[in-house]
Amino acid sequence: MFLMKCVTSWSIAKFELDVPISNPRTTDGEEFISLDEGHYEFPFHVELTQMPLVTSFKGKYGSVCYEVTAVLQRPLNQDQTVNREFSVISHVDVNSPWLLSSVSTNNKKMIGCWIFTSGPISLNVNINRRGYCNGESIPIYAVIENCSSRLIVPKAAIYQIQTFMANGKTKSHTKLVASVRGNHIPSGCTDTWNGKTLKIPPVSASILNSSVIRVEYSLAVMAQIPGAKKLKVELPIVIGSIPYNGIDSRSSSLSSHFSMDMSWLALALPEVPEAPPNYADVVSEEEFELHSPSYSQSEELERQLGGPAFAYIQEFRFQPPPLYSEVDSHPVHS
Repeated sequence: MFLMKCVTSWSIAKFELDVPISNPRTTDGEEFISLDEGHYEFPFHVELTQMPLVTSFKGKYGSVCYEVTAVLQRPLNQDQTVNREFSVISHVDVNSPWLLSSVSTNNKKMIGCWIFTSGPISLNVNINRRGYCNGESIPIYAVIENCSSRLIVPKAAIYQIQTFMANGKTKSHTKLVASVRGNHIPSGCTDTWNGKTLKIPPVSASILNSSVIRVEYSLAVMAQIPGAKKLKVELPIVIGSIPYNGIDSRSSSLSSHFSMDMSWLALALPEVPEAPPNYADVVSEEEFELHSPSYSQSEELERQLGGPAFAYIQEFRFQPPPLYSEVDSHPVHS
């Protein structure tokens, strides 16, 4: 177990005395005050160290904890000790220039095997900045192109990566903290996310200044492909404690915008309200995986039929019911 402790003193010391202390006396220059039985409070304080302190954190393989310890020394009696834990927050300002820079990435994957290759699936993803705080929503700009013969499901997620280092060894743990799904994309279609939002839940701030523990975050956008491994891209993000003030301090913002691929110009339009969720979105991930054939089954099916048949089978799965209308489309005339 990784454990760090900072021992200091209470700002207020409270003592309960059951037996009166003896008369005042001096020992080695220290004066002892005689107190009658009762309840007493002695205010005092001790400043924390000036060196940067690591943010308090409790993870899977270890933690960073801080405690205050009060000790009551009693002559001819056993000392009384009380510990209380307190939190330390090392502030991360998301208004720092390097956290206001945009981040983009892309990836592509071919679907199929040998001569039965059905076409590529490509992801192009961009976010305006890499620094965010709890409660903020990350607007995601993405183009997901499906040139394969299969129905794909896009998804975005935020992951927390905990890394613990001690005695020359390293342990890591990755945890999903938030996710959102997009609409199904049929074969031969393209979907565009024009600022699709993913809200950040209450999580610990990033820890980047410690030699024994690191807490990092990444935004992953993926395309789930039935019968094949998912296509995935990741963008590093930082969760801070000082929120964005709305002022863009990047000196190179104009040049960065012009240096972007022209395909992103369509994504710079004002955000419009998204359509209601697709009927397929109510299908859970477990149910979707349950009805999806494995990679080997899908490849064997295409090999036997001499072509991509999965798309036609999947096209009729998880489809919405007919549109509701109060007007009878087949009226009965008497």
